[in-house]
Amino acid sequence: MKTDIVLRSEGMRILAQNLGIVDCERFITIILREPFDYTKWRQDLFADETLDDFLDNAMKYRKKSQRKQRKI
Repeated sequence: MKTDIVLRSEGMRILAQNLGIVDCERFITIILREPFDYTKWRQDLFADETLDDFLDNAMKYRKKSQRKQRKI
């Protein structure tokens, strides 16, 4: 299990890489400002997606991530 510091650092890096630093900061501000039920949000996030769609998207993401890692 990762420490809180490592997890926070990795999370910030991933957010910044994918959203850009400005939108990363905006995202964090939104999360902190509004009452937020993470469990409910996750349940609703994929509510309209079938299991097959979810698994297909996960595999595509994995392959894309592996290609990026090989380039490094």
